[in-house]
Amino acid sequence: MDIHMMELFFEIHSDLPREGPGDSQSTQKALSLMKDLPDQPLILDIGCGPGKQTMDLIEMTKGRIIAIDNHKPYVDRLNETASKAGLESRIHAFYGDMTRPGFKEESFDVIWSEGAIYIMGFENGLKTWKPLLKKKGYIAVTECTWLKPNPPQEVKRFFDEGYPGMLDIEANLRVIKGTGYYIADHFTLPEHAWWNDYYHPLEDRIDRLKEKYKDNEEALQLLEGEGVEIELYRKYSDYYGYVFYVIRLC
Repeated sequence: MDIHMMELFFEIHSDLPREGPGDSQSTQKALSLMKDLPDQPLILDIGCGPGKQTMDLIEMTKGRIIAIDNHKPYVDRLNETASKAGLESRIHAFYGDMTRPGFKEESFDVIWSEGAIYIMGFENGLKTWKPLLKKKGYIAVTECTWLKPNPPQEVKRFFDEGYPGMLDIEANLRVIKGTGYYIADHFTLPEHAWWNDYYHPLEDRIDRLKEKYKDNEEALQLLEGEGVEIELYRKYSDYYGYVFYVIRLC
């Protein structure tokens, strides 16, 4: 993707409420599954994006959050949001690499990652982040997961190209156990968690930009491609979704 298309990509995605499926109720539910947390847990939010879940977590706990993302505008936005809310002493966002977070071992009570672990691969992410957890610490991640077998060819081709390592729930649970974690619980995000803060705002943005770039064929192709993912979910949401996995070090 050349520099102009990269600029358009960020124009499509900048300032959306979320950069992936999720909602505050699901964040709250996942947090409620973590038993015996310290009163003021130290949380690492990996791939924080614009930080909607970060702000939810800071309201739901008395702890502190270190958030990292490899897109600096998201980091700047989150730090600005925290500052405006008077929370700069509890939220620190940094530009960083999830594959090499750079923190001391056994630093965190909780590692949180909504919609980002796929970048590393589910198993690789769990293995890489494991040393950062304190004893009996928790990881909560959302991972795109097959919900039914034998998906239609249209959606199978899309994920074979975009995320060939995607597994079903039982396979992911085996990965969790195989990497040395205990499964606290898991649940599938409701469909509205895809639409309210992500796909509906994204569709509105795409429609506006199609008008803006109506004479730019290359830009229109990119915008059409962005819409394909939305239409696939509209048609095939029975077959795949995001699953929240809440797990704990054994």
